[in-house]
Amino acid sequence: MTANKGIIMIVDDTPDNLALLSDTLSEAGYRVLVATDGLSALEQINYLKPDIILLDVMMPGIDGFETCQRLKSNPSTHAIPILFMTALSELDHLLRGFNEGAVDYLVKPIRPPEVLVRVDVQLTQMRTLQRAEEVLNRREFSALAINKTCQITWLTPSGTVWLNEFTNTHSLPAADYSVGKFLPAPIFDWASVYLNDQHISPTAHFESYRAGFEFSCKIMPCEYGEEYMLIFEKKSGEWNVDAVRHLLGLTVRETEILMWISRGKTNKEMGVILGSSPRTINKHLEHIFEKLGVTTRTAAVSAVLQKQIN
Repeated sequence: MTANKGIIMIVDDTPDNLALLSDTLSEAGYRVLVATDGLSALEQINYLKPDIILLDVMMPGIDGFETCQRLKSNPSTHAIPILFMTALSELDHLLRGFNEGAVDYLVKPIRPPEVLVRVDVQLTQMRTLQRAEEVLNRREFSALAINKTCQITWLTPSGTVWLNEFTNTHSLPAADYSVGKFLPAPIFDWASVYLNDQHISPTAHFESYRAGFEFSCKIMPCEYGEEYMLIFEKKSGEWNVDAVRHLLGLTVRETEILMWISRGKTNKEMGVILGSSPRTINKHLEHIFEKLGVTTRTAAVSAVLQKQIN
């Protein structure tokens, strides 16, 4: 018996079409689920999610368009590829199907060889995307995509984790980061300038240091459409104090102050921690800036991180 190649749901109210498609796909090694209307299809999917759905346009009750719309509005079924089946040849029906989220279509009368080819293409593409997302979620980097207005158009689970950690660490209002939502304020402001200012270097990136961590973000244009990929990274701010001191020519106290700056501490907070006055801390900062050739706290911390010392 042929190995199971995946689960396919057929939604059609015509028995002959169901029988033809079910036999064709079963013989090709697929596990087949069948439904005769949109509501029963939605109910079945609650118990077993198919890898792909063949969906008839014209059905009693809710038609194929509304069924597709409900599937695409549900986060748990949003990613399931949908192929519309229609006997309608009018362009507006086909365009509406794509607008509702379908990835392809089949024109009735159904031709089994065409069905197998289109199903195989869509499943291959879906699994390639799933593998890519799995790799992204297991690496030290996180990713998402935005449009020109900084609205999220694609988001990995690790991207959600990064955004939540950034929001919590920076004491920003909690938000439900998902497709359709916007980036948190500091990154939104930076990305807006990046995408709309032609004078900014294409290699520019966002950096923020807080609570002992470095949060960074880079933007890359996608090869298609008006989308941009954001690559996030989070690194520990723990330093090898002796190595930093010798490498940059700082004193022990200057190195300690620089480390506490990376953790978001103010002059007053550092004074309490180190047993010094805020004025003394400020004097040390002036010496640090002079030695590193920088003028801001962020630039000073960045000078250390660029040496790749942790």
